[in-house]
Amino acid sequence: MARVRTAVIPVAGLGTRMLPAAKAIPKEMLPVVDRPLIEHTVAEARAAGMERIVLVTGQGGSAVVDHFDRAPELEDALSKAGKTETLEQTNRHADRGGEIISVRQARKLGLGHAVWCAHRVVGDEPFAVMLPDDLILGEPPCLSELVAVHDRLGGNVVSVEEVAAEATSRYGILDVTADDGTVAASQGVVEKPAPEVAPSRLGVVGRYVLDPGVMRALADQPAGAGGEIQLTDAIARTLPQTPLHGVRFSGHRYDCGSKAGFVQAFLAVALEHPDTAAAARAEMARHALKQTVSA
Repeated sequence: MARVRTAVIPVAGLGTRMLPAAKAIPKEMLPVVDRPLIEHTVAEARAAGMERIVLVTGQGGSAVVDHFDRAPELEDALSKAGKTETLEQTNRHADRGGEIISVRQARKLGLGHAVWCAHRVVGDEPFAVMLPDDLILGEPPCLSELVAVHDRLGGNVVSVEEVAAEATSRYGILDVTADDGTVAASQGVVEKPAPEVAPSRLGVVGRYVLDPGVMRALADQPAGAGGEIQLTDAIARTLPQTPLHGVRFSGHRYDCGSKAGFVQAFLAVALEHPDTAAAARAEMARHALKQTVSA
């Protein structure tokens, strides 16, 4: 079985749920304390052993690519100022000789199309897809858990979590055939079903390890739900020849495509960061006291 060594990260979305903050900069560059959202995703990819990272960008996406480039003038200034630790943190995810590659999605035709835009880089081998809107914190990293299941079972492996019945219309939902509590075998994914027809409550979220057959299916995949080319439709076309499994990951997911989810993620990171933990706890206590007094 071929090793998974490439992660595709689509960053071409408009970020409409994060306006006006995302008007002039990609939402993936919004900081979660001292690191932009995209850096958390790249760190997870590298922790899972990814050798190549493909950023699928759109218009205005150069800031994301630039973030992972070297900045000689800044590096020189930090070095002369003796700010060694800051310099190391700034460069920890800089491109190391072609590890980070960018491709352009000229037209926004859906997630499936964004992934297909990376086909020449991925080639005919299994690959990962990571959606940076979903910040998943925890150990082991979510993508590492998926890669481990893929190494054991092969096929297509997706991250899933139990969603509320009324929320099934916002997710691709697994049609489960067997479930051991961690890994669920599936005979397909139903894209955004109404609650009354949803085959389960296991919703697919932000991380995938996919068989090369999915990339081949995307080459001529017609538009699906919402008039867009859906990644889940291409996965469905590889069934039943290619098995599909969903993995309940051990970390916690934050929907950073929404304002509420982004605030929760920021707070979670701030409470663990040595430079901000005390201030975050103090502010939470102040607000708790204020609410108690007002009640």
